[in-house]
Amino acid sequence: MHPHAPSRRTLFRLALTGLTGAGAPLLLTGCGGRSENSSANVSTQGSAGRLLPSEAPLPEPFGRALPVPRVLKPVRTEPGTDYYEITQKTGTARILDDLETPVWGYDGTFPGPTIVSQRGRRTVVTHTNELPVPVVVHLHGGRVAADQDGYPTDYLHPVTGRVADHHGGGLNGAQGTRDYVYDIDQPAATLWYHDHRMDFTGPAVYRGLAGFHLIEDASEDSLGLPSGERDIPLMIADRSFAADGSFLYPSTDPSLTKVPGVSADYMSGVLGDCVLVNGAAWPELEVKAVRYRFRILNAANARRFRLRLDDGPEFVQIGSDQGLLAAPVTRTRIDVAQGERFDVVVDFSGYAAGSEITMVNERGDGPTAQVMRFVVTGPAGDDSRVPEKLGAVEELSGSDVVATRSFTFRRGGAKAHGMSLWTVNGEAFDPETVLATVKLGTVERWTVVAQNNEHPFHVHLGAFQVLGNTSAGHVDEGWKDTVNLDNGGRAELLVRFDRNRGAAVLHCHNLEHEDMMMMANFEIV
Repeated sequence: MHPHAPSRRTLFRLALTGLTGAGAPLLLTGCGGRSENSSANVSTQGSAGRLLPSEAPLPEPFGRALPVPRVLKPVRTEPGTDYYEITQKTGTARILDDLETPVWGYDGTFPGPTIVSQRGRRTVVTHTNELPVPVVVHLHGGRVAADQDGYPTDYLHPVTGRVADHHGGGLNGAQGTRDYVYDIDQPAATLWYHDHRMDFTGPAVYRGLAGFHLIEDASEDSLGLPSGERDIPLMIADRSFAADGSFLYPSTDPSLTKVPGVSADYMSGVLGDCVLVNGAAWPELEVKAVRYRFRILNAANARRFRLRLDDGPEFVQIGSDQGLLAAPVTRTRIDVAQGERFDVVVDFSGYAAGSEITMVNERGDGPTAQVMRFVVTGPAGDDSRVPEKLGAVEELSGSDVVATRSFTFRRGGAKAHGMSLWTVNGEAFDPETVLATVKLGTVERWTVVAQNNEHPFHVHLGAFQVLGNTSAGHVDEGWKDTVNLDNGGRAELLVRFDRNRGAAVLHCHNLEHEDMMMMANFEIV
């Protein structure tokens, strides 16, 4: 049990009263997108959820240059340690043509600033919370100490005071400011950080609380991959907009302080009708006729992307969630589930000046079928390369397995007053319940099954290799922390936690599913 856990009674009261709002009857739609009286799954454009139409006019595609999040500079350095400061606060973004969009951002921006850590050095990030609600910072993909990972109830309360929430026990945690201490001892990789507060992750990330955290090391630096201005992170997400330009999200409680969840029509997932890359709607990037490295992250709440370069070059995948592959792999398209990262190189050298290449989303429809555009400006010198061998990647073996476990993600199994909940192995999330106890440094075989709808599976504090995945079109090479599962999909994983002991969670990374209890505790001992 986590030391700051609310009781099971509190959670089940939440499941009933929170989802129904102010006493209104609930037609409950779960992970299958199926209400108690409905026969249709809610799945739109290849993603679990329902499209939420914008009320404000959307900008024309390719009218704005791709912004690149600024790289945060340390406020000071000491031998072995770099110190950073971030203030979580409100800000505004100009995404639409004539309206400003309020955001909740790290340093008031969406995306937040990029943090770059060096393997072997400690990174300390001091977060100050000037938002009106508690926050939790999760380093997604980080193999860090359990008490620094961002457990859902390890709150950082606002500077103005502690906020009592629907859990009753929600006054725990720090107030105003706290340090997140990351002892970086994992290979170079593209990670990201985002809010992970219990029951409110979806709306908090939707409002802007997400940013990149990159890890570098000497081995990767020696490869000669595209670097500097030709190494560009791409945070891809979708949003919808209210008539006043604000992000449109169907929260039951817009204050995000008392009642979690969304209106019944959107409980399988919230899909926006505007595709953003680094916070800009359908942006354009001018590129030279050379190689570029793109760190692709799907930061959407519920939308999955199948990316392809229309009339363009192929992707050369060089890395996955947890770092470099052993060797590059050429791909015509890549499927990216929520939370997944694909590190790719794109070679524009075969294209003449003026060539336009569109990144399309084959899972989209209408405006969501386009993501961004590249415009080739002309030739340039290029001393980068993609070597045939990228690095040594340890391959786990079935002979290493000391335990086997199965996790089924579905709606049903647990009920409150006759209503089905969102569950892992038939259990709704309860911080008092530990679903698995894992021995540090050992290898386990986990079978993960998605029923009723698509569920991207994510595990904190560790990494895994995928032995097999029945979901069509997905590629799962290298070390990962998130795996894409279709409706009815089944993945076989070899999982290892080799850094730190403590309590952690596994969950669905459809954020509406996660907020509505599709999460479970495990403990590393």
